Amino acid sequence: MSETKAGDGPYTYAQAGVSIAAGNALVRAIGPLARSTRRAGADADLGGFGGIFDLKAAGFTDPLLVAANDGVGTKLKLAIEHNYHDGVGIDLVAMCANDLVVQGAEPLFFLDYYASGKLDNAVAERVIASIAEGCRQAGCALIGGETAEMPGMYADGDYDLAGFCVGAVERDRLLDGKKIAPGDVLLGLASNGVHSNGFSLVRRLAADKGWKLDRPALFDQERLLIDALMAPTRIYVASLLPELRKGSIHGLAHITGGGLLENVPRVLPEGCHARIDADAWPLPRLMAFLQAQGNIEPEEMARTFNCGIGMVAVVAADQAETVASTLTEAGETVFAIGAIEAGDRGCTVIGSDETWSARAPWSATHHG
Repeated sequence: MSETKAGDGPYTYAQAGVSIAAGNALVRAIGPLARSTRRAGADADLGGFGGIFDLKAAGFTDPLLVAANDGVGTKLKLAIEHNYHDGVGIDLVAMCANDLVVQGAEPLFFLDYYASGKLDNAVAERVIASIAEGCRQAGCALIGGETAEMPGMYADGDYDLAGFCVGAVERDRLLDGKKIAPGDVLLGLASNGVHSNGFSLVRRLAADKGWKLDRPALFDQERLLIDALMAPTRIYVASLLPELRKGSIHGLAHITGGGLLENVPRVLPEGCHARIDADAWPLPRLMAFLQAQGNIEPEEMARTFNCGIGMVAVVAADQAETVASTLTEAGETVFAIGAIEAGDRGCTVIGSDETWSARAPWSATHHG
C-alpha cells in the first residue's frame, strides 16, 4: 500500500478550520434570543437570506429610513482578555441605535456581524445574548446577522463585531438641526461610564500604569476596576422618543469619538455655536481617575471621553425645565450644561480653575 502524503486528499472544510456544524448549532441556539426582540413589523425569525420588516405594520405613513453601522472598537480587547462578553453586545446596539435617535428616528431592526478565527459557541452565545438585550432596550428587532469563521484572520480567542441598524422617522419629524437657534439650552444626559470610545488610551494607561483590573477600583472600593471600565453604553432611545414625538427637542448629539467638542457641532446649523460649562456637572470619579492617571489636559479630556455626558439635547429655553423633568422621570440624570450662542458653527467647553484638575481657568474650542 502506498503512504498518504501531506497535501493528498480528500480535503474537508473542517480540516481547514471551519466547522459548518458549529455554525448551524449557533444559529439554532440564538433563535430564541432573536424571537425575544419581536416588535410590530418584524417576527424576528432567523434562517432566510435576508430579514424582512413591514413599515406599515409598524405604524408609519410617510417615513424616511435612517441607517447606521458601527462596532465596539478596542473595548473588545478587554472583553476578550478578561472573559467579559456579557455587555459588549449592548455596546454594539447602543452605538448604532443612539446614532439613529439623534435624527429623530425610531430604531426598527438590527443585524450583527460576528467574526472569529475559530467559532467558540459558548462565547458567541453570550455575545449575541447581550446583542438581544441591547435590542430590547432600544426597542428594535434582531432580524438577522452573519457569523464568520475565518482561520488565520484572527488570533486564537479573538473576535470582532459590527452592527447595522435601520430606523424610520415620519418626514415632518426629521431632526435636522434647522430649529436650533441662539438662546436654546443644552441639556446633558449622564453616561454610564466610558461607553465605547477612548479605549485605546484606556488600554495604554492600563499597560503603562500596571492596573490590576480584577481588583477594587481606587475610586470605588465596592467595584472591580474591570466592571467600571466595561459598563455597557447607555441606550437613550426609550427616554428620548416620547419627547421627539412631542417636537420639544430641536437637536441631539450622541457623544462618541471626539467627545463633547467634536460631536455637538455636528448637529448645529451655520451661525450657531455651543458653549458648554464644565462646572455644570460633576466629573465622574472614573473619568477623574483616568485623567489623573494620564495627567490628561482638560481639552484632551473634552475631545477623547464623554466626561460623564453621553447625549446632549438642544431645547428651547422656555421648554428646558419641562423637558429635563420629563427625561428625569424617564430614568435619565439630566444637567443644564450650556447654551447656543450666535457665532461660528462649533463648540467651546469652558472650566474654572480646579475643574477637571485644571490649574487655571481654561477653555477648548472646536469649529465644525
